[in-house]
Amino acid sequence: MTPFAKAILEWYENYGRKSLPWQQNKTAYSVWLSEIMLQQTQVATVIPYYERFLERFPTVVDLANAEQDEVLHLWTGLGYYARARNLHKAAKIVAEQFNGEFPRDIEQMNALPGIGRSTAAAVLSSVYKQPHAILDGNVKRTLARCFAVQGWPGQKKVENQLWHYAEQHTPTRDVDKYNQAMMDMGAMVCTRSKPKCGLCPVASLCQANKQGNPLDYPGKKPKKEKPVKETWFAMLHYQGQVWLEQRPQSGIWGGLFCFPEHPDAELNDLLQHRGITDVHINQQSQLIAFRHTFSHYHLDITPILVDLSKQPDVVMEASKGLWYNLSQPEAIGLAAPVKQLLQSLPSELHI
Repeated sequence: MTPFAKAILEWYENYGRKSLPWQQNKTAYSVWLSEIMLQQTQVATVIPYYERFLERFPTVVDLANAEQDEVLHLWTGLGYYARARNLHKAAKIVAEQFNGEFPRDIEQMNALPGIGRSTAAAVLSSVYKQPHAILDGNVKRTLARCFAVQGWPGQKKVENQLWHYAEQHTPTRDVDKYNQAMMDMGAMVCTRSKPKCGLCPVASLCQANKQGNPLDYPGKKPKKEKPVKETWFAMLHYQGQVWLEQRPQSGIWGGLFCFPEHPDAELNDLLQHRGITDVHINQQSQLIAFRHTFSHYHLDITPILVDLSKQPDVVMEASKGLWYNLSQPEAIGLAAPVKQLLQSLPSELHI
């Protein structure tokens, strides 16, 4: 065991997190679920979602047998919805091809949808104590600083260097504790903006600490101004119900329900396509526009409330849409801005 690994493990025994929900009564399913949820999401945010998921889907087979709409509904608000779709796909594969048991071979684990090399390693090392190195964001930061690895980890060359150090220092025993310790180090000590170098167990080994510039590592992603896009939401309302349509499985908000969208404020084509004419419309009003930010761009959304006097027949027949009852909402997956608008709609409608 390297001096680095020894120091990390000693620190973990005294200060590491040992009472997180997914550390209790560990199974491959529960650890996998937590790992997917924790991707780009903080622990405090994940815990209530994790607990609700496990209560509703106690086993991977329960999750596999669920409708995607229900999975997306439970995921609503957690973001990065491709994770939820891949979670459901992976559960189906485990149920159908592996008899409900996660594979213990890292290559087979890695091949499941939404599971990369690090996530596969995290599950197998945590549950079965297999000696696999992990490399999530927290681990990348700790290793980049300790070994002065220059450059942005999103570049393959830099990532390969970090994998080298991760594998070099991952011990063959207590690997479950070590990998958890490395995640805890990045979350609690070697933090992004205010690293607690005075509390760090590997401060004496850390090159960035010796250089006095820990914030220079890891290298920053080259800055690129986010483009701004625009869209208009048509909020078709009839007697306490609004019309929602399921989006395609790929692309933003894949598989989630959303208001019909239009590229500008002139909704005539959109309305006519859905069988709505002037005789159906009581009133049409533009609500306050707002911005929703994705990882790659900003989306400026302008909602237009269309109050209907009559329910159009064509909309009723559409196969991928539904009338959403505001007072008795269905359990469906909603895009975050749609959920936000639905919550504010009763006050707009004075109901």
